[in-house]
Amino acid sequence: MTIAPTLHLDVAIDRPFAEVAAYLADPSNFPAWATGLSSGLEPASADSGAEPGEWLAAAPEGRAFVRFSPANDFGIADHRVRFPDGIVVDIPLRALPNGTGTTVVLTLFRQPDMDDERFAADAEWVRRDLSALRTLLATEQVPAA
Repeated sequence: MTIAPTLHLDVAIDRPFAEVAAYLADPSNFPAWATGLSSGLEPASADSGAEPGEWLAAAPEGRAFVRFSPANDFGIADHRVRFPDGIVVDIPLRALPNGTGTTVVLTLFRQPDMDDERFAADAEWVRRDLSALRTLLATEQVPAA
């Protein structure tokens, strides 16, 4: 059994929990702030090689398939990315009530082939994306849950 090193990266957002959780529950919102998906994300068709419920994303390695957790009232917005080479990466993402606002936490798992420099670069990428999420939610009109 191997346990991967992890980092829990978070951002405080001055928006009510229900609004942030509802925003994260809609996969079509991810390209607006998650730069790894910014070049496109769409529900995958059966003829694309996707499994039922997966979305199709453009990735540097080619097409990737993304499965999102079902919408829920708990702020769980986990997703699983399946790359063309068969590698699967789980990305836990949570919105947590924090006073009148919300803390969003993403858990980054270090992948087996990743050196310290690459893991640090991935962590910085996640920090930028979470910061973009905070900025977006501070300036955009997001429907109330």
